[in-house]
Amino acid sequence: MTDEPASYIGRFAPSPTGPLHFGSLLAAVASYARARTRHGHWLLRIEDIDPPREQPGADKLILDALESYGFEWDGPVTYQSSFAAHHEQRVQELLESGLAYPCSCSRKDLAEFPRGPLGIIYPGTCRQGRTSDEAAIRIRTDNEPIEFQDALQGLHVQRLESESGDFIIKRRDGLIAYHLAVVVDDFHQGITEIVRGIDLLDSTPRQIRLQRAFGFPTPDYMHIPVAVNNEGQKLSKLTGAKGIDTSCASEVLFDALQALRQEPPGDLRQESCAEIWNWALVNWKTDRLAGQTEIPAQPYGYG
Repeated sequence: MTDEPASYIGRFAPSPTGPLHFGSLLAAVASYARARTRHGHWLLRIEDIDPPREQPGADKLILDALESYGFEWDGPVTYQSSFAAHHEQRVQELLESGLAYPCSCSRKDLAEFPRGPLGIIYPGTCRQGRTSDEAAIRIRTDNEPIEFQDALQGLHVQRLESESGDFIIKRRDGLIAYHLAVVVDDFHQGITEIVRGIDLLDSTPRQIRLQRAFGFPTPDYMHIPVAVNNEGQKLSKLTGAKGIDTSCASEVLFDALQALRQEPPGDLRQESCAEIWNWALVNWKTDRLAGQTEIPAQPYGYG
């Protein structure tokens, strides 16, 4: 670990909803390798801003697993909940500028409206000031195209007003929404590139909208393919993904490199995690993942 400045700063930001599973490991490996092969820093942030979904002790399980697999992060582990004051401040800024407004619409109110890639396309019902005691906060959008060049998936373009509508930045229950929290935290931590699963590709234009509203720079993005089970579902707690085994970490790490198309030599499987990382950081080739969207996990025994 080091506190020296780095021109590249990446991060891994798991939510403590359960133990680290194989799909999460792939994201950790890709983001770690990307940072280290650029002589950059790799930060670890626990995204604990949704208590109803969190599992007690999951953060420790995640940290223990990452240590077992030989990951070394720069600086202390941070917790997203510790940045709550920054999140609230930014919500107030958007409200005061008129870029955000309270919304009292319920799911039932919106049930008949069209759906886009990220759910119901909000029709702007509360833009004119309809409020109640229990209201979410939404940010205004428009139809100017938001586009970015993803390092693996190429050019991505979205028109937010017609494809998602004004989106929530603070929930009715008072919790800060993921999009706002991650944008604010990435800015304060100086993140220069975000490496994560392709399931978040369609969320990126929303985050760019917030970056522009705050005057933040937009980091680079690399969305890697996600691990899927036999039914084609993304591995997650909801789809029954099991935590990775820490008793045979080197074998699982080897499998992760294979799944990420890095073609490690077979005899490396029996080496230590340190030796596997030594090989991986010399031989890492991001372009082997270009254009790929899914990684079947079953051939590796994790689906």
